[in-house]
Amino acid sequence: MIGLLLVSSFVVILNETIMSVALPRLMADLNITAGTAQWLTTGFMLTMAVVIPATGFLLQRFSMRGLFITAMSLFSAGTLLAAMAPGFGTLLGGRIIQAGGTAIMLPLLMTTVLNAVPAHRRGRMMGTISIVIAVAPAIGPTVSGIILNALDWRWMFWLVLPIALLSLVVGALKVQNLTEPKKVPFDVLSIVLSTFAFGGLIFGLSSIGEAAQGEALMPLWIPLTAGALAMAGFIFRQLFLQRTDRALMDLRTFASKPFVVAIVLVLVSMMALFGCLIVLPLYLQNVLGLSTLNTGLLLLPGGAVMAILSPIVGGLFDKFGPRPLVIPGALVLSGALWGMTTLDENSSVPVVIVLHCLLNTGLGFIFTPLFTSALGSLHKSLYSHGSAIINTLQQLAGAAGTAVFVTLMTTGTTAAVNEGIAGIPASAAGVHTAFFWGAVISLVALAASFFVRRPTNELPDGVAIH
Repeated sequence: MIGLLLVSSFVVILNETIMSVALPRLMADLNITAGTAQWLTTGFMLTMAVVIPATGFLLQRFSMRGLFITAMSLFSAGTLLAAMAPGFGTLLGGRIIQAGGTAIMLPLLMTTVLNAVPAHRRGRMMGTISIVIAVAPAIGPTVSGIILNALDWRWMFWLVLPIALLSLVVGALKVQNLTEPKKVPFDVLSIVLSTFAFGGLIFGLSSIGEAAQGEALMPLWIPLTAGALAMAGFIFRQLFLQRTDRALMDLRTFASKPFVVAIVLVLVSMMALFGCLIVLPLYLQNVLGLSTLNTGLLLLPGGAVMAILSPIVGGLFDKFGPRPLVIPGALVLSGALWGMTTLDENSSVPVVIVLHCLLNTGLGFIFTPLFTSALGSLHKSLYSHGSAIINTLQQLAGAAGTAVFVTLMTTGTTAAVNEGIAGIPASAAGVHTAFFWGAVISLVALAASFFVRRPTNELPDGVAIH
C-alpha cells in the first residue's frame, strides 16, 4: 500500500514544476504573455497552499481510502481537462484541479507511514518519501524538456493520465484504512483565514520576481499585508480552538523542540532547492546558451544523486540518528552554493553538473533525517497536523526561495547594466548575486544543524500533549 502511495505521490508532485520549461512554448501556442503564463505555476502553488492546511482536519475526519480516491480522482480529472484544453482558461482550471488532488496526497502518504511503520524503521521509509518530496520537483523540468523536444505540450498531460488512472483503480482496491475517522468540528473561519493567509503570502512572494521586472499584477504590499494579517488571525484562532481539540491546524506541534529545529532547516533547504531550480536553468540557457532539452538533461544527474542517496540516508538515520547526517549535509549544501558563486559566462558545463550534484548530495543528507525526526517527535494524535504543517511551510519556502533568488538575480543584472556591462556578462553578474546571497542564507542551515537531536521518543508516541 505504501508503495502505491509513493508512486501516486511521485506522479502528482512531479507536476508542480513540470510547467516551468514549457512556458515559452505555451506563450507562443496560446498567444499569452509571460505574466499570464506564470499563473500556470503560481495557480498550482496557490491551490496547494489553500488546501494543504485543511488536510490535518481531512485526515482525521475521513478514511484514508476515501481521501486517496478523492485525491487521485481530482488529479486525473484535472490532467484530462488540461490535456484537452482549447485555451489558457481551461488549462489553468485543469492545473488548479490537479493541485487540489496533489495537496491531499503527500500528507496522506506521511500520515500512513507514521501509523504503519515502527519508529526504528521510519528513517528508511522517510528516505523513500524524500524522493517524492525533493526529487520529483527537481526532475520536473527534465521530464518536460524531453517531452517538448519531440511532442506537443499537451503530451505532458496525456502521458501522465494513464498512470494516474491506474493508480486510482489499484488504490481503490488496495488502500486500507489505518486510522479511525472521527467527527471533528469544521471551523469555517479557520478555512477563510488560512486561505487569505497562505494564499496571500504565496501570491505576494511569487509576484516579487514580476515586480522586479515591473510586471506585477498589483502592488506587492497588498497581498503580503493581507496575508500577514490573516496569518496572525489564523494563529490566534488555532491557539483558541486547540484548547478543545478543534483546531484546523494544531500548533501544539511546535511544543516539540526537534520539530521546530527541523522545520527551520527544512525551510532554508527548500528555499535553496527551489531557488536553484529557477536560477540554474536560466543560467544554463541565458548565459551558457544551452537548449531547453540539454538544460533539462544536465539537471538530471543531480536529481538522480538525491534519489539514490535518500533511502541510504534513511537507513543510516535508523542506526545513527540525525546529527551525524545533517551536519555534513548542511556543510556540503553550503559549500555547493558558495561554489556556485564562482559561475560566470566562461564556466564549463561539467563544473555546473558537479556543483549541482554536490548541492543535491547535501540536500539528500538533510531532508530524510529532518522529516523523520520532526514527525517522529510528535504525539500520535498530532501526526496529521504535523504533516500538514510541514507540507504547507514547504510551499511557502518554495515560493520564498523562488522569489528571493529571482529578485536577487534581476537586481544583480540591472546593477551590472547600470555599470555599463551588457548582455551575457550582465546576466552572469545577476546569477552571481543570487547564488552569493543563497550561500549566505545556507550558513543559517549550517548553524541550525548543530541543534538537531534524535527525538526522545523514538519513544512510542512522542511529545505529550498538555
